[in-house]
Amino acid sequence: MKRRRPMKKDMRRNEKAISRDECVQVLDTAEYGVLSTVSTDGTPYGTPLNFVYCDGAVYFHCAPEGHKIENIQHNSNACFNVVDSVVLMPEKFNTQYRSVTVFGTVAIVEDKKEKMTAITSIAAKLSPAFAEEAAAYIKSAFDDIHILKLTIDHMTGKATRE
Repeated sequence: MKRRRPMKKDMRRNEKAISRDECVQVLDTAEYGVLSTVSTDGTPYGTPLNFVYCDGAVYFHCAPEGHKIENIQHNSNACFNVVDSVVLMPEKFNTQYRSVTVFGTVAIVEDKKEKMTAITSIAAKLSPAFAEEAAAYIKSAFDDIHILKLTIDHMTGKATRE
């Protein structure tokens, strides 16, 4: 199947738009997001994943097989959504939040140095107090995991603050 770049569309609620710097801040601090891929039969497939934003890309760790991997091998286009700073405002029938949507293409990282940088960065983000344990775990599991790289075509972010 031919890979297409996602269309860049204007945000409907421009007054809620956040800057690229704030989008990066959300990617740096959010704990997980949902990676959406396209199944071989054309249906969407969303997977909640831990991630790290590193060197201008988004990285994920996963098993070397499964639905997500099949989808990426069939069609590398993907979308990734994160939300943070969520505060319910029931009296206003609203929610305060920041969100980022990243559009791009996903590929399995084959370069061992890039793979090590990504998995080490994920561990540092999610388990900063366990660096030694993370290093030992990474060493033992390195050959059994895949690292996926979402190369960013573009991203948008928005926030409701009050």
